[in-house]
Amino acid sequence: MLDLKLIRQNPDWAKEKLSRRGIKAEEIDEMLANDKQRREAIVQTEDLKAKRNEVSAAIAKMKRAKEDASAEITAMRQVGQKISALDKQVTELDAKVKHTLVRLPNFPDDSAPISLDEKDAREERKWGDIRQFDFEPKHHWEVGEKLGILDFENAAKVSGSRFVYYRGSGARLERAVYNFMLDEHQKEGYTEVLPPYLVNDESMFGTGQFPKFVGDSYTVTNEGIDLTLIPTAEVPLVNYYRDSIVDADQLPIKVTALTPAFRSEAGSAGRDTRGLIRMHQFNKVEMVKVTKPEDSWDELEKLTANAESLLKKMNIPYHVITLATGDASFTSAKTYDLEVWLPAQKRYREISSCSNCTDFQARRAQIRYRDDNGKLQFVHTLNGSGLAVGRTVAAILENYQNADGTVTIPDVLVPYMGGQKVITKEN
Repeated sequence: MLDLKLIRQNPDWAKEKLSRRGIKAEEIDEMLANDKQRREAIVQTEDLKAKRNEVSAAIAKMKRAKEDASAEITAMRQVGQKISALDKQVTELDAKVKHTLVRLPNFPDDSAPISLDEKDAREERKWGDIRQFDFEPKHHWEVGEKLGILDFENAAKVSGSRFVYYRGSGARLERAVYNFMLDEHQKEGYTEVLPPYLVNDESMFGTGQFPKFVGDSYTVTNEGIDLTLIPTAEVPLVNYYRDSIVDADQLPIKVTALTPAFRSEAGSAGRDTRGLIRMHQFNKVEMVKVTKPEDSWDELEKLTANAESLLKKMNIPYHVITLATGDASFTSAKTYDLEVWLPAQKRYREISSCSNCTDFQARRAQIRYRDDNGKLQFVHTLNGSGLAVGRTVAAILENYQNADGTVTIPDVLVPYMGGQKVITKEN
């Protein structure tokens, strides 16, 4: 959530910044007008309450002196009615201000490309040699289905579209990938966490999914209590620190978790209808950092490097792009996307987003620390996929496929596969 005081003090700056995210100036103007009216009503209420207190004391004095105070009492009843009306107005205006404020995205960092078009992302670097096949490479779902390790048909029968069964070596490969990722993150100083997969509305609000993206989530109700299946481990990892004052000596905090992610993929009809790219349920290893504000940009580079190192060790070609301001996530000030090369599609596809959310989530979730002067400050939060597991499996199946339909296991994953070096057709 943005700092309303900052917007109030710098309205033109705020409107220019948010225009980069597609927010119209009229939305800010309307919010500020409601905020001004609200603050004016509060001043009027306080003045009237002060007057009422003063006159009430005088009425009490008049009664003790057995003087007629009926006129003053009548006047104070009218004042009380005005106060009630103003209190109602303040409540209504406050709701309007908050309705807009909680739906405004984070201010974009000046280093991000200014555009509302995702095509204007800026490529930062490439890594790896794109393999030249002496046969026509197949899509990962074709490879997986012919090997008998991916079953979309029976998953559709059981659950619907955008679900999959991993079988045999496919299930083992998925497990090998995420165990490798978790081990590598632990080497980099991340603490592994196994969090809840169901969270309350306060948690979804804290990391910015609610109220704006309610339609993208799966929520279950039991005995009148609503809980939401997490769309990413970022939600329980960040909210672990919600409503708390973090010890400054602990910063930066680095945590990682493997969890399933549940997403309705609202608005994605017709996109990536086949394969592992866009699923309603998928595994993801997440990295989260909680830092001091002055350290967060350096920590973003380190976070991105942590994600990149996994792809390098698996020898999967990728590139890093900085997302345009209009394409970055709601909570992010700046996002690097890592995209892996998929030879059958002949294009790069996203496998990780690494974002600095500055104090946006911390302000919503009330996560603070005491600075060197003992003053409470909001922390900065960062998150990144390290990595999306299913998309990593897709990249392996496509980049490591062989002409006979088998798939070679990346060397770094062989120990996690119990020594298995090649996936052959399953029975």
